[in-house]
Amino acid sequence: MSDISLSISGAVRRVSHIDRVWLAVAAGLLLGAIFVPQQTVSSIGFAADGLLQIAPFLFISIGLAAYAKASGADNLIAKVFQGRAVQMVFAASLFGALSPFCSCGVIPLIAALLAMGVPLAPVMAFWLASPLMDPQMFLLTLGALGLPFAVGKTAAAFGIGLLGGFATLSLQRAGGFAMPLREGVGDGGCGAGSVRSEGQVAWKFWRDAARRAKFAEEAWRTTLFLGKWLLVAFLLESVMLAYVPAEAIAGLLGGDNFWAIPLAAVVGVPAYLNGFAAIPLVSGLMDLGMAPGAAMAFMVAGGVSCIPAAIAVFALVRLQVFAWYLGLALVGSLVAGISFQILMT
Repeated sequence: MSDISLSISGAVRRVSHIDRVWLAVAAGLLLGAIFVPQQTVSSIGFAADGLLQIAPFLFISIGLAAYAKASGADNLIAKVFQGRAVQMVFAASLFGALSPFCSCGVIPLIAALLAMGVPLAPVMAFWLASPLMDPQMFLLTLGALGLPFAVGKTAAAFGIGLLGGFATLSLQRAGGFAMPLREGVGDGGCGAGSVRSEGQVAWKFWRDAARRAKFAEEAWRTTLFLGKWLLVAFLLESVMLAYVPAEAIAGLLGGDNFWAIPLAAVVGVPAYLNGFAAIPLVSGLMDLGMAPGAAMAFMVAGGVSCIPAAIAVFALVRLQVFAWYLGLALVGSLVAGISFQILMT
């Protein structure tokens, strides 16, 4: 074989070992630099700013996951959550409704919990409730939309956490989602009765060279995994904010009719207008006559399952769990919207 053929085959092998997500990001940025250079520069800056803001949560979660792995504490963590799923669903829903995590900011913590062997049901409860409300958002919602809406959204966050947690728990007890994680995330499963093998916990793991190496390996692997998906999420978010105008959504959801709440939930699932960004839009829509139930459904659906956050969820769990997550977001937002509409009329 010629030297040129050897070089080409070697290059092909090297490319084949590169993660396809990184290749897609690189290709997307290259195409963007050619066709929409200004937007590409803006998207890179937006993603960098988003990663910088989320960095504290990211580093803490990566450190916790790596520490649990290196010390063997993930064995104990998995055991603590075994047999206490009902209590943990309540606790996770309540903590999620009050925690200061956005829909993307919660991803590192969720990844760490799943990798440690925490059962899927309480994790799902926290995952669904956490992006919807926090103290700062409560105050801003109170100022823009009033006390009933702020309290209603807080109750919706707690309620959708309970709905998702107990629905997932029931499904797992019936034999579903035995292995919820994708291959390569944690040890491949966290759920219904899967607990790590027995092993002695070394809290001061740094005294052992092998455990130090395991810590470094796990930290690097987790950083690459979370980093690539969060980068994709923020890049996609920037593109959506640039090319999907808020006025278009306002035109769809501004009417007060029978289909307003279901339509608001369906539109809210993929729309990245959750959290703080949604408050002024929803306030304006309600001033134009949007039904309060439709406004609630839109904010809940967008907060739980906007596209950037959904991408990160897709990266962590198997396809069936991902579809279940989207279904819970849609059903939960419908229930929240209808309930709030009934209470306000």
